[in-house]
Parts: sequence; structure tokens; C-alpha cells
Amino acid sequence: MLHVLTPVGATGLIAVAKPPGMLVIPGTSGPDEGECLRDALAAQLARPVFVVHRLDRDTSGAIIFALDLESTRRASMAFEHGQVKKRYLALVQGVVRGPLDIKLPLIEGRQRKMKVAPAGLMGKESRTLVRPVETFVKASLVECEPLTGRQHQLRVHLMAKGHPLLVDHQYGRRQPLLEKDLGGQGDAVVLGRTPLHAASVEIEAMGFRAEAPLAADLLATLARLRALRPAAP
Repeated sequence: MLHVLTPVGATGLIAVAKPPGMLVIPGTSGPDEGECLRDALAAQLARPVFVVHRLDRDTSGAIIFALDLESTRRASMAFEHGQVKKRYLALVQGVVRGPLDIKLPLIEGRQRKMKVAPAGLMGKESRTLVRPVETFVKASLVECEPLTGRQHQLRVHLMAKGHPLLVDHQYGRRQPLLEKDLGGQGDAVVLGRTPLHAASVEIEAMGFRAEAPLAADLLATLARLRALRPAAP
């Protein structure tokens, strides 16, 4: 059962908490990819829903669907014209000591990856605001506000500033974090996906806002990181 974050039909839109590991729409990897979020929500509501925007498969958190074609059009135009305010939470490597205003143009690289445009090449204008929320021994919980909407923007910008996500099979550490990596003794996986969470999304022109609580794996990772902090003197 999907966690519905907003009343159904109040604005022609609905937001749900996307679980990590679930595709928004059907992919191309075959039957093992599981049910997609759009179809699961349509079955739960017993009515069609329309995709307004997407989140990467690993990303958890608030995502919007429309309930009719006119709402789809209005919401899609808001995203296209940069009229949507999005806030993400991310667990990154290293200690982020202060706010960052990252303005680095992006271009497409190999294997469907994005990268910062080298000097002399014109990339797509990209800007991300980052602020630390909580810091640990060798990691930080940060809040990210993308002011543009480029593919993999947050992940590439954070990596470029020396703070890749704690796990990222494309742009950083490929191996999952185990209990023993976070101060424990066992080999159980604590975090096996990119720790990126869509905390809130807002379309002010449509009077629509949704917030999503952190997913269970991110809460478990935060608990481990907090336990690793040295006690105050």
C-alpha cells in the first residue's frame, strides 16, 4: 500500500511517498523490475493517474501525479518553466561546514552519465543550493534545492564539490554500507542505494504542496551515524 501524502482530488493532483527501488513508469529491463509506481497508484485508487515528473529508481520521497488531463498540463508546464520548488535530503561523504551555491554547467557523458562541462565547452546551466542539516564524523546530512532540473544534477554537483553520496553506483561508492562500516559488527546491509530523498515538492500556482517523511533505510543509517559521533567533553 502506497503512502498517499495529500487529499485525493482536492487540486487535481495527488502526491505519494515513492519507495526506493521502484520505477515511476515501466522500464526496459524486463519483468524482474517489478510493478511501477504509476500502475500501483492507479490500482490503489481504482482510477487512471498521469505522470507529471519523475524520480530516479533509487530516490525515495514525494512525487506528484495528476488525476486528469488539464491538471497534467498545468503541472507539467510549471515544471517546464521552473515554477516548482523542490527540496531534497541527501547523505554525503565528508563534513559540509557551510552553505554552498553550486553553479556548474552540465553535459552528457558516457554510459548515460552526466558530468561538469570542461572549460571551453558550453553545458546546460545548472544551479543547486546546499546547506548542512547535521554533520557526523565523516559524513553529512544536507538539504539540496535544485534551481534547475538537469538529469542527475544533485549527484553530480555534490560529487564535484567533494561530497558524493554515501552510496552511488554511478558517481561514487558502488558497494553498500554494512553494519561494520558504520560502527557495528555484522555484514548486514544498512544502506544499499543512493541516499537521496525528495523531502518536499510545491507548485505554488496550483496551491499544492507535499512533504514526505524519511524512508526507513535512511533513518537507520542516520541512527548509526549519530552513534559514531564522539561524546561531548
